Amino acid sequence: MSVHANGSKPATPASFEEAAQHVAELRDENAHLQQAVHAHAVIDQAIGVVLAAGGLTSDQGWDVLREISQHTNIKLRHVSELIIDGARTGNLCTDVRTELERQLATHARPPRS
Repeated sequence: MSVHANGSKPATPASFEEAAQHVAELRDENAHLQQAVHAHAVIDQAIGVVLAAGGLTSDQGWDVLREISQHTNIKLRHVSELIIDGARTGNLCTDVRTELERQLATHARPPRS
């Protein structure tokens, strides 16, 4: 049996396989975390658009996005992307636009006296 200069034994093939599997798992986890960070940023931007459009609080903006997602059966991240793109281009698909208008009316602040 050989020994490294530091006194450790060389890795066996099984430990190489385990290390490769661990590296693959870490890469997969990293990719998922990067996707989550991107999705979070997109959702935050869409909340900002909703706040500007409706004069709502951030909690209300979150509720509006969530309700649009649920009522249109479109994932929240995709609804957010559509709203951001709609704010930029002025084009928003009819079902999302209709639900956005409905939700903004539902969550609108009462006028100040």
